[in-house]
Amino acid sequence: MNLRPATPDDYDRIIAVVDDWWGREVHGALPRLFLDHFHRTSLVAEAGDDLAGFLVGFLSPSIPDTAYIHFAGVKPTFRGTGLARRLYETFFALARADGRTTVHALTSPQNTPSIAFHRSTGFTVTPASAHDGPGKDKVLFHRAIT
Repeated sequence: MNLRPATPDDYDRIIAVVDDWWGREVHGALPRLFLDHFHRTSLVAEAGDDLAGFLVGFLSPSIPDTAYIHFAGVKPTFRGTGLARRLYETFFALARADGRTTVHALTSPQNTPSIAFHRSTGFTVTPASAHDGPGKDKVLFHRAIT
């Protein structure tokens, strides 16, 4: 499995599979701007020519000690292999190298696999009612990476 920094050209490969990997429409949460502007802090995992996973993250420009994971996914056939943890650990190392001490992320309350994964990797989990406006409840994740 090869892990590498993402490039803007990876966007089309990623957006073509996210709805299928999630089993529902999620592509609207990943506009092209993330890989245009944050590709150096995002990751792509490949098995040969096959896209196996990705992580879209960035170093907060407003909160100097914080990094943020916006979107991460692993192809269903590669789940359970440790690939998601490897993507996260690689991002943590990147963030630490820039002096970041915390990582944040979020998901919907219905995404129980994501909540379980984040708990298992040491994130605290906090429900947030109306986080993104009325009726837009989220679950917030926070982890120290020092």
